[in-house]
Amino acid sequence: MVHAWVFRMTEYVELSVTSNFSFLRGASHPDEMVEAAVQLGYKKIAITDRNSLAGAVRAHVAAKDQDVDLIVGVRLVMDNGFEMLCFPLDRGAYGRLTKLLTTGNRRAEKGDCILYMEDLSILAHGHIFIAMPPYELDDGFRTSLKWMSNAFSGNIYLALSRLYRGNDDERMEKLYALSLEMGTPLVASNDVHYHIPERRNLQDVLTCIREHVTIDEAGFKLNSNAERHLKPPSEIRHIFRGFEDAIARTVKIAAECSFSLDELAYEYPDEPAGNSKTPQEELERLTWLGARERYPGNIPKKVRTTLEHELSLISQLEYAPYFLTVYDLVRFARSRDILCQGRGSAANSAVCFCLGITSVDPVQIDLLFERFISAERGEPPDIDVDFEHERREEVIQYIYEKYGRHRAGITATVICYRLKMAVREVGKVMGVSEDIITALSAAAWRKISDIPEEKHMSEAGINLKDPRIRQTLALAKELISFPRHL
Repeated sequence: MVHAWVFRMTEYVELSVTSNFSFLRGASHPDEMVEAAVQLGYKKIAITDRNSLAGAVRAHVAAKDQDVDLIVGVRLVMDNGFEMLCFPLDRGAYGRLTKLLTTGNRRAEKGDCILYMEDLSILAHGHIFIAMPPYELDDGFRTSLKWMSNAFSGNIYLALSRLYRGNDDERMEKLYALSLEMGTPLVASNDVHYHIPERRNLQDVLTCIREHVTIDEAGFKLNSNAERHLKPPSEIRHIFRGFEDAIARTVKIAAECSFSLDELAYEYPDEPAGNSKTPQEELERLTWLGARERYPGNIPKKVRTTLEHELSLISQLEYAPYFLTVYDLVRFARSRDILCQGRGSAANSAVCFCLGITSVDPVQIDLLFERFISAERGEPPDIDVDFEHERREEVIQYIYEKYGRHRAGITATVICYRLKMAVREVGKVMGVSEDIITALSAAAWRKISDIPEEKHMSEAGINLKDPRIRQTLALAKELISFPRHL
């Protein structure tokens, strides 16, 4: 029986949203998802990419700009094919979730993530799960859902979606019966992969790139319709008529997911204070020692004033341990005759100069320290140090030895589509010949923002009136700046 208050509910929260950071699957940027949600009247929106939180920051920034709440989540894809959404409820739960993803990434080849059901024990507390059923409710899915129901009783739900394949009513009734059997309440979901229906063609292209097929060969690998876009809550209520409780649960779950990325702050490790009582005192000691070496005989008054100002601000912002870490790395490198040089905004710092991190005296050329550190910005400084390429690994191994491998990470770089790569990959999907793709790529390079003018195409021997050529260029334009891989 559906309670009367449910019918008065006007809200709905889309909890399954795949952005283009689910590489070659989602067809919209995270910020596009957020902006579209606001235009449709949503007060909250989730981003749940495939075994990844890579798009969460961009979504978070967009959500703050649009004054909408972002629900941080991830779509966990297990080695047995079982898929579920996972939402951390607090800061501790978020940390455990990221630790799980790290485990899965470290045991796989680059670009993949291998997770086993037993890995989920780390998520025993503080998470909500929504199982995402496949089209065919096979025994494997039932077994995994039963396992989840036993392991996470009270925190596991079952997604209910319309797939528009002709048997939705029958399938939804089966899901309802399964939810009662397993004790996993239904939650409405449109399983969004793009923010507007017009992106369906691009999503098909991404699927073909991922599956290494042309659009003519793709067949059932493609979605059967263009319904995987954000829809207004009024349409959702119509779609899930008779399952109003499933709509209401999206609001209930969203209310429980109060974690925000604003809660994250860098927790710098303790750095040994050396011959001093505190890291700040040690930084000051080393700075003045270095100043006497940089300015033999007498430290100029201007330099003293500058150093006192910088050290005071570093003390106020409690950045001394960071400076000591960088100093230690530079000291180690030079003790092994490894060439290194600080660069970038650190050149604005007299402290960095006196510590030997940089080689340019900022006092002599009147550089502004506030370009490097500012109390108003509230961000830690960024000291870039280049180590000679052939011996960089020695420095990395020193970091591992000092801090432990579990406390050291390598930053991931997002490789995005540029024009030539976009034209080449879309052209292959569209079945365009290699010589035409080469010509298109060369001609398109002349004008990045629009489809090239017809005269440029004619010069390259290309018929721009060919609808497949025009569609290739239009889709390539949409694909520019999409993340390709990490």
